[in-house]
Amino acid sequence: MTSPLNSLGLPGAPADTRVVVAMSGGVDSSVVAAMLAEEGYDVVGVTLQLYDHGAALAKKGACCAGTDIRDARRVAEKMGFPHYVLDYENRFREAVMSEFADAYLAGATPIPCIRCNERVKFRDLLDTAKDLGAQVMATGHYIRRADGPAGPELHRAADPDRDQSYFLFTTTPEQLAALRFPLGALASKAETRALAHRYGLAVAEKPDSQDICFVPQGRYTEVIEKLRPGAAAPGDIVDMSGNVLGAHGGVLGYTIGQRKGLGISGDEPLYVIKLDADARQVIVGPRAALGTRSVLVGEVNWLGDGAFESAPEGGWEALVKVRSTRPAVAARIVPTGPRTARVDLAVAEDGVAPGQACVFYALEGPRVLGGGWIARR
Repeated sequence: MTSPLNSLGLPGAPADTRVVVAMSGGVDSSVVAAMLAEEGYDVVGVTLQLYDHGAALAKKGACCAGTDIRDARRVAEKMGFPHYVLDYENRFREAVMSEFADAYLAGATPIPCIRCNERVKFRDLLDTAKDLGAQVMATGHYIRRADGPAGPELHRAADPDRDQSYFLFTTTPEQLAALRFPLGALASKAETRALAHRYGLAVAEKPDSQDICFVPQGRYTEVIEKLRPGAAAPGDIVDMSGNVLGAHGGVLGYTIGQRKGLGISGDEPLYVIKLDADARQVIVGPRAALGTRSVLVGEVNWLGDGAFESAPEGGWEALVKVRSTRPAVAARIVPTGPRTARVDLAVAEDGVAPGQACVFYALEGPRVLGGGWIARR
């Protein structure tokens, strides 16, 4: 006789199911750990030390700060499950911080949080969870996992304002099989905080972390200069014809679509159109020059049905997001190789920047179809 499935979709009683909870010290992951502990699961809390606490403590709410580790430990003590802190500083520096610095120096606009999920939390930490004898690992991300006819699927969160699918597009089907996201079905963050109060957690009203954990006060140029001394090489600000309009203190201080802080004036507002790191040039132009209809993406992770390599002629129609804060828009995804594609947008998008993600969604319903990294426009 087959055992009934528990709330994590696994056979057996909760007490017989070990689950590692990735605990950042914030309210979301704390509620996940408390929720599963109350249900009777064999919970093991794990917090990653990713960055030097001396620097991180200078910024309140940083996910890697020592105060967050203490908050996670207090939740574990209150709910009665073991808690471990793992030193992942070297892994994090190599897998996330180094690429972050190099990408900026190359004129791209990277998203280190996606690389952290991909290379540290859902790869290294997931392997550690298996070493600890856990059947699954749970996180506080606002995303849903569903069992589809062809295997586990990634779905957007029930609350569109909290949905984190843009930052999780690199999650593979193999990883999804061992991941659980208990908060994805909640209607709002208010529900999460209400649960934290019900469990008596001290972090119930803790503010959300808004910035990159290893960038104190959001001053990323200082971090890059520390990682790559001499990185802020000065150069010229030029128009689209190559005429010099001004000077800058380093390409890494600019992003595609930027208008303010250029220190130049013209007959019409000027925006950053392109960054040429090799020539040390910031190219500016009118807003009309920002519009992009075709985007090339690499490192494609496909979560749709069927093989990505065997796409129908002309590719697929889908919705895509080219920035985390932008709404999904209609597009056609045309594979150009095993892990590359061209994304043709139905309507031009402004400020499409290399280093950002282009995430694919189904035309109807909440399913996430994967995505890729924007190589160029």
